[in-house]
Amino acid sequence: MAPEAAPRPTRAELRVAAREQSRAQRRDAAKAATRTALLRVALPSVAALGVAAAAAVTVQGEADQQRAQATGRIPEQATAAGAADTAQAAQQALASGGGAQASRGDARQPLTGTQGAADPAGQTAAQVTTTDQAPPERPRIAMPVAQHGLGEVFGAAGTHWSKRHTGIDFPVDGGTAVMAVTDGTIRTQWNPSYGYMTILKMADGTEAWYCHLRSYKIRKGAVKAGDVIAFVGSSGNSTGPHLHFEIRPADGGAPVDPLPWFLAQGLDPR
Repeated sequence: MAPEAAPRPTRAELRVAAREQSRAQRRDAAKAATRTALLRVALPSVAALGVAAAAAVTVQGEADQQRAQATGRIPEQATAAGAADTAQAAQQALASGGGAQASRGDARQPLTGTQGAADPAGQTAAQVTTTDQAPPERPRIAMPVAQHGLGEVFGAAGTHWSKRHTGIDFPVDGGTAVMAVTDGTIRTQWNPSYGYMTILKMADGTEAWYCHLRSYKIRKGAVKAGDVIAFVGSSGNSTGPHLHFEIRPADGGAPVDPLPWFLAQGLDPR
């Protein structure tokens, strides 16, 4: 018995089949387009990820090198796990927009502690300078007048003295400032031969006599070496303006030559 012939599809069934085939073709075309678009996006992203990872490794290497220079230690080699961590950090940085990525400028900042600490006024310690200066040290021994040079010396004989000259004379102009030769206390008095005179008593009792003065600046009290105490004149038994200077021992004995006393103190009035 011969097989029966398959029934022919109707026109309606043919139209339905054609529509299904067209829909399947459109779905396949859409899937292919989607895969192409994804590949186009993914490839640049992978390339950017590789660049970021390389930059991160470079920055890390420079930081390790700086730490090695500062500490004198050799940095350890990067391991595969370390590289993976660096790539993951770079991927996270790309995902967040790249705002936290380290730059070469950031990696080469000076080490902490190399800059001077800032003071409250905004200056660094290196900029702060001390302007206060210690006052100049006062002399321990001073000349009785600023001008060097002697006239009559100790022990000279002549008609001006009843015996011998008991001091040394400084031939300076009237009104010249007279200074304390060392620290001590002073008193003033009048003497017919010495005229107006100032007596400076030192700590050990030694006395310095200033004679033939014109006037006093300090009549009594404590003075320091170099203080102006009087002014040169020609009072008393004098032939002209000059300063007569004597040194009298603490024991009240006869006057001694002031020149060796000055030389022993490192001063030469000649």
